[in-house]
Amino acid sequence: MSFAAWTLFAGFWVIFVTSPGPNAVNCIQNGMNFGFGRALIGVAAILTQATAFLLLSAAGVTALLTASPTAFLIAKLIGAGFLIWLGIRGWMRAATPLKTSHKPARHIYLHALSVATINPKSVAGYLAAFSQFVQPDVAMAQQMVMIMPTALTITALSYTGYTALGAALGRAALSAIGNLVLRRVLAGSFVLYGLALGATALPQGNPT
Repeated sequence: MSFAAWTLFAGFWVIFVTSPGPNAVNCIQNGMNFGFGRALIGVAAILTQATAFLLLSAAGVTALLTASPTAFLIAKLIGAGFLIWLGIRGWMRAATPLKTSHKPARHIYLHALSVATINPKSVAGYLAAFSQFVQPDVAMAQQMVMIMPTALTITALSYTGYTALGAALGRAALSAIGNLVLRRVLAGSFVLYGLALGATALPQGNPT
């Protein structure tokens, strides 16, 4: 991969992983609920998903999935429904007093992994990265040596930042009246993102 191609890829990846989405919201919520240290387990789960998707993309699995409209539609609808469910549950639990949780690390990890994996944005993003920035005339292994460290480093920095933000908000809002509003805004973002994904997944009627 040339330096120019790497620069374009790195710029794309910064935008991709820093734009607000389910992973970012989940990191903020983890930071608020578990504190910065324990919430980093969720970041580790996102990095696990990122590593797997990068390898799958290199093998052409992501491209194969998106080449099937039916498979991609199902993935988007499942992801949309899951995000809406998380948002509704978060909204209903928003009135519960916020306190540092001692949920097992396994729960934090698996929850973050499920949010990251089932999000159709990931499929679209990884496909875009590989379809736009991978050079067909260069060996894939040679390009992955540059792509993997770049993508994982940027991903780690982004979601660690969101986790730190959540931890700071959690400390500031443990007893604040505005905590209810803040938690419902975060829950609402899950619902809105899920609805948006569902809307884009549904077939569009042809104008008559």
